[in-house]
Amino acid sequence: MASGGSKSAAFILLILNLGLYSIVTIIAAWAANHGIERSHETASVLSIPARIFPIYFPFGNMATGFFVIFSLLAGVVGIGTSLTGLSNVLLWNVPNLNAAAASSFITWSLTLLAMGLASTEIAIGYTDSNLRTLEIMTIIVSATQLFCTGAIHVGAEDATRQLNQLMGRV
Repeated sequence: MASGGSKSAAFILLILNLGLYSIVTIIAAWAANHGIERSHETASVLSIPARIFPIYFPFGNMATGFFVIFSLLAGVVGIGTSLTGLSNVLLWNVPNLNAAAASSFITWSLTLLAMGLASTEIAIGYTDSNLRTLEIMTIIVSATQLFCTGAIHVGAEDATRQLNQLMGRV
């Protein structure tokens, strides 16, 4: 029904994003777990506002808590979008492509938010190697998600155009 080029590009990018979002989720989950385990001992010596602040991480800088939480959120939503997107792209009809395009755009938006926090964390500095890996993976997956969103949107527009021509609409 639509061109095979955008279908194969979307399929390959969805598989790539599934792997990248899985890595982002694993590293962000580790960082959240590590922060929760170490925050009690580290936060007990802080003054009152910092001690009761719920997104304090004993490693990294002050942007680390927000970055880890939004990376974890973007990773989990990205895994779900990649899995459902694979099913939708394999069917390759207008309703499924529109659903894949919408969920892909929402995931890209969440990933851009996490990438912005990664950029803030890089600008502030003082992060360890695991957080640098998470920052780099978030930046890479935001670019691949952009290309994937574009490929799905091109396929959806092409499928809609061909369906309209088939039905006699202009």
